[in-house]
Amino acid sequence: MLDLISGAKQLKYPPSPYIEARDGGLYIAGTRVSLDSVIIRFQQGASPEKINQSFPTLKRAQIYGAIAYYLENEATISEYIAEGEREFDQAEAALSQTDPELFARLEGARRNIGSKRT
Repeated sequence: MLDLISGAKQLKYPPSPYIEARDGGLYIAGTRVSLDSVIIRFQQGASPEKINQSFPTLKRAQIYGAIAYYLENEATISEYIAEGEREFDQAEAALSQTDPELFARLEGARRNIGSKRT
């Protein structure tokens, strides 16, 4: 089992040679690329080859392994991704209240990056 400590919870995920738990997250083994970054692209309809263009440090076998892991554990990994999004939303809300100027600059940068991807 892959043990992951998230906040006060300790979560367990099925083992895989392609996935490792560290620093409170799930990552493609031996890389800095998070599992959720690959899977979110897959959920958006990107092919493994397109995902490889976004993450050129990954081997195709790692991408296919991550997708297979997700498909075999879809409910668990979908909940893991949803929890990460909830944590991000909470942090974003806190920043918008504690430092509105920084929040506005970050939002502008995010919109700018988003417009360059399409």
